[in-house]
Amino acid sequence: MSSWAQAGVTVLGEKVLWTDLLGNVFSLATVWLAIRRTIWTWPVQLAGAVLLFTASVSAHAPGNALKQVLFVALVSYGWVKWLRGIRESDGLPVRPATARERVVLVVALAAGTAALALLFANISWLQITWSPTANAYIFAGSAVATFAQSRALVDFWVIWVLVDLVGVPLAIKSGLYVSGAAYVIFFVMVLAGFRNWINQYRRQRRYAELEAVAA
Repeated sequence: MSSWAQAGVTVLGEKVLWTDLLGNVFSLATVWLAIRRTIWTWPVQLAGAVLLFTASVSAHAPGNALKQVLFVALVSYGWVKWLRGIRESDGLPVRPATARERVVLVVALAAGTAALALLFANISWLQITWSPTANAYIFAGSAVATFAQSRALVDFWVIWVLVDLVGVPLAIKSGLYVSGAAYVIFFVMVLAGFRNWINQYRRQRRYAELEAVAA
């Protein structure tokens, strides 16, 4: 690994990688931009994923590194979906998932966690010795949340809350202390984002009802 990727600062006796710090700054910015429903959330998230991939490799956390690789694909998909949605509508319409969509999201989370846990527990080069299931849950949950976000589903905030509850101890165990602290901040911001999107959805419904009455 290049020297720049290993560069960092020592805080309370622990080394904090600059890539981990900057990657989480970008990730926090991503959440703030998502709350505001701006297209800039996607390129910022892409930059954060690249930085966190480098930090994860440096910290010998291959499961988290693979998660960032998956994010690159999902973020690219989300970027395209939001661009298309903004072009086709006056602003980005958000909505709760349908019952069928929720079943799909839950099944994808459960199946993804189970499959990845088997891989993490049995593939030696992944080097995941502390709770392969927790790593798999973070991986699958992050992927499902990002996919739900790409479709502007309010439910993606709820999935992120569930991911955060496991993400804090996992990041600290992996030595990514900035990531652990960021997860705590994420939790507060995610709650704010959920409230914002719910209010936006209600405003959309009221506007649609008024238009229907006027017609």
